[in-house]
Amino acid sequence: MLYPIQNAVRNRLDISGIWDFKTDPHHVGEQEGWSNGLVDARPIAVPGSWNEQYEDLFGYLDLAWYVRRVYVPSHWQGERVFIRVGSACYHGVVYINGVKVGEHEGGHLPFAFEITDLVKWGEENVVAISVENELKPTRVPSGNMESSMGMFASTPRTTFDFYPFAGLHRPVVLYTTPQTYIEDMTVVTEIAGANGVVKVAARLNTSHSGLGAATIQAGDQTIKGELNFVDGVAETTLVVPNARFWSDVDPHLYALTIATDADSYTLQIGIRTIAVQGGQILLNGKPVKLNGFGRHEDFIASGKGLNLPLMVKDYQLMRWTGANSYRTSHYPYSEEEMQLADREGFLIIDEIPAVSLQFDNDENIAIRLRTCLQQIDELVARDKNHPSVVMWCVANEPMPRSLNLAALGGQVSDPSEMQGKAMLDAMIAHAKSLDATRPVTIVTVMGGPQSWMEKCDVICMNRYWGWYVLGGELDKARAALEQELDQTYEMWGRPIIVTEFGADTIPGMHGHPTVMWTEEYQADFIRFHLEVAAARDFVAGMHVWNFADFAAVQSIARVAGINHKGVFTRIRTPKMAAHVLREFWVQSQA
Repeated sequence: MLYPIQNAVRNRLDISGIWDFKTDPHHVGEQEGWSNGLVDARPIAVPGSWNEQYEDLFGYLDLAWYVRRVYVPSHWQGERVFIRVGSACYHGVVYINGVKVGEHEGGHLPFAFEITDLVKWGEENVVAISVENELKPTRVPSGNMESSMGMFASTPRTTFDFYPFAGLHRPVVLYTTPQTYIEDMTVVTEIAGANGVVKVAARLNTSHSGLGAATIQAGDQTIKGELNFVDGVAETTLVVPNARFWSDVDPHLYALTIATDADSYTLQIGIRTIAVQGGQILLNGKPVKLNGFGRHEDFIASGKGLNLPLMVKDYQLMRWTGANSYRTSHYPYSEEEMQLADREGFLIIDEIPAVSLQFDNDENIAIRLRTCLQQIDELVARDKNHPSVVMWCVANEPMPRSLNLAALGGQVSDPSEMQGKAMLDAMIAHAKSLDATRPVTIVTVMGGPQSWMEKCDVICMNRYWGWYVLGGELDKARAALEQELDQTYEMWGRPIIVTEFGADTIPGMHGHPTVMWTEEYQADFIRFHLEVAAARDFVAGMHVWNFADFAAVQSIARVAGINHKGVFTRIRTPKMAAHVLREFWVQSQA
């Protein structure tokens, strides 16, 4: 899915801002015509989570309505007009002037509908979007499932450890295309000596045949290739001599433009390769370590809503620690995030929203699998051309019915192991069928089955030795981590990334000697993990959990409803552990 742009033949109008808003707990809005306007509405910001904007909406996850009135520019007449929603968590329905034009299930990914025939020219148009984020067992991720947690159960009843923010989290835009337009483009890059090879495939929205062109601007040089469209599809290969290869230390981008007789689209591309060889990840043929963070789209007031100043701030702070990588835990982040990662040189593990997948019964598993395959389709379609995206992740911590946290490799008697493996293998295979140029992985849970790692190109492990297991016993935790890493590499012979390791830390809490929850404990915890990794070449990356404290569910394990594992607080002040990261990732490299 191409990101809407403004150029000489395409138009874009962002209609985000302050919208009318009203909750609909009894689901009467559609019948009562709320799509034509709201009575007794209150203002709400888009993008943004409604839970963070009003106190009474904090725990509300049911149906709500957004309405805004807009003029569509008159000079757009004669063009095709679309509405595009960047993210509606979890289920969104779009109406134009009272007419339902489409719906989408699954948050965090964009969807668009053509509205050309519904636009009223020269007068206001009513745009209405209904959104609900009900927690259901068959959704991905799941919620409101039977729990054996007793006093440790959470509110809301999620299967995951972050707050289920609801609402329109990304921009809502109107955009135009010509009648015959470039619907999609796929860019694959290779390296041939000092030259960059750029393979371009373009698809039109019709079976139109004719000529077009693909051009790359490389300094003063323009490199051009012919596109011969047959049945709406064309391919060409461009060679960039003496190319600057995109990397985390030199994220050079080239402007690639595809043009037809009616349309034009420019995309920023990076020429790079990514591969796995033995225990290493190779970027442009050279070993690279993915050091950084698991993160969340989370902040005060905006919730999971796109927050551009915060995004810039977070990238600056990650660079300050020396990080070059992060995972989009546990859902796709905004397209603006991916664009900034391209520009700034971050290496991204791009993840669908399949966090804490459950394997309770065949019927529910089949429903979740269909949803996951859809999410993989949409994520690859959206992010396939970003050089920063170096790996697809199709699940985080899929959950067998029983865990053996203290043992290596989990249990083999759990019947959900085979159910889970069948589903996860299918998801990995599907991602590889869509994109053969990137590694594919899942992120495994501590105490889960090792068999689930079998099809992964890179072994990604969330491990909490010294926190959930052997808490307060860092020496024993270190030995357990060393043993598990060595045993896992001996079994699979593939690069390992520890995609989560962390300790909850109350900012300003100190201890001597160090004890759990203090800043000193977190610093020592992270230090021993980095020391263990540094002694093993097959450890291809370390992602601290978490970059910053974030809103979680309410439970006796989450002080003030916050997960405090961040090395920065929720308002981005550093804890002691952030300086430990600088010691390893900045000062040791000087």
